[in-house]
Amino acid sequence: MTSGLGPEIWLARHGATEWSESGQHTGRTDVPLTAKGRLQAASLVKPLDRQAFALVLTSPLGRARETARLAGFADAVVETDLLEWDYGNYEGLTTSEIKKTVPGWNVWNGDMPGGETIEQVAERATALLDRCEEVEGRVLFFAHGHILRILAACCLGLGPRAGAQLAIEPASVGVIGHEHDYRTLLRWNMPST
Repeated sequence: MTSGLGPEIWLARHGATEWSESGQHTGRTDVPLTAKGRLQAASLVKPLDRQAFALVLTSPLGRARETARLAGFADAVVETDLLEWDYGNYEGLTTSEIKKTVPGWNVWNGDMPGGETIEQVAERATALLDRCEEVEGRVLFFAHGHILRILAACCLGLGPRAGAQLAIEPASVGVIGHEHDYRTLLRWNMPST
């Protein structure tokens, strides 16, 4: 972020999909929420409805938009910078499947043939944070696991690869606020089901 500490940032991951349950990399494929995922999304009403948000943004993908709607934010503004990481040739594959041809590969340190680099995802996340910097009040993002982890790591000044340490469960919320002159992780994985 370019100046100041900016607004309090709330990050909500979409509910479960068939691919999130199976561990398949789900970037741009628009896999819908499962029945479980819809129930998880609706469970976000309680932690979110007591908050006032100055800005609510959602990824354009259906699983994030549906989560926003079920959580009570049908009017969330679509933001393309909240799209999930483009996994390219690894779309739909699990890490163990990828490791059969690329031993030792992981999403945080490996290449993404035909997709985005982690630096490109971080550029999108940082650009979004910069645009929200002057918002007066809380900001809420509905999006996907890896983009939210990278966004949180960048917001905290840790660099995108630190997202590896910030696993976020389906239909859970993280909050980044302030303590003194620092961005601080206030809550993570609530109300994780």
